Amino acid sequence: MLVFVLGLAIFFAVHLVPVLAPAFRDGIVERMGKSRWMIIYSALSLAGFVIMVFGWGQFRPVAPQLYEPPSWGRDVTMSLVWLSFILFALPRRKPGRILSLVRHPMVTGVILWSIGHLLANGDQASVILFGSFLVFALLSRITKFSSDVDGPQFVSYRSDIVGIVAGTVLYAIFVLWIHLWLFGVSPI
Repeated sequence: MLVFVLGLAIFFAVHLVPVLAPAFRDGIVERMGKSRWMIIYSALSLAGFVIMVFGWGQFRPVAPQLYEPPSWGRDVTMSLVWLSFILFALPRRKPGRILSLVRHPMVTGVILWSIGHLLANGDQASVILFGSFLVFALLSRITKFSSDVDGPQFVSYRSDIVGIVAGTVLYAIFVLWIHLWLFGVSPI
């Protein structure tokens, strides 16, 4: 469990800097440049993610069951994760109707993804993992409310079509092959 928690701590510490301390991040970017900051940010995020997934894989088989997921939880999860993939795939350049309504598609996608996985998994490892992502995404969304004056303005439905098609294709690939390969669990 220690490896799992270490991975979570690294991953979320890096991601919380722009959310909770944007002035600190801006100071670092000013001193070292945006590209160096992004390299460090990405490397630490990736390291935290890899450690987290490895630790989760070690902890999950021995993690106690905290609750029994509802019988309909898996079906709802499939729908919520599909919507998440669509939100992740939305182009940002020429906002469509979805982006202009949602404003922060990645954060909203993480919220949907987390809730779905909490409905499908009741073991302690999964509750810690998906609960952490849910809390982070909600915190991120709340902090973005204060900076939201005007969100993206609708330009074209093309972005919506691209997001729906690309998100659906990526979702199908992930569900059919990658999820089992990465996490050892088939969602279907």
